[in-house]
Amino acid sequence: MALPKFILGDNSDYPNAIYVIHTEFPRFIINLENDDVEWFEEFDVEDQKELESEAEHAIKMATEFYDNEISKYEE
Repeated sequence: MALPKFILGDNSDYPNAIYVIHTEFPRFIINLENDDVEWFEEFDVEDQKELESEAEHAIKMATEFYDNEISKYEE
């Protein structure tokens, strides 16, 4: 199955939380309410530098994805 790069998620147990799931490497879920990130990858110390750059870019893209999706609902 082909998955989109980003998926929006919510949960009624956490009514204020807004989740964006990133399905490509590095895979993670970010809670946009408080910017908590849960990683689905395990990283070596050697990968730390690359991960920081990749993660920063992916989290920025996740936030932009959310903003674009919400703007579609507001139209």
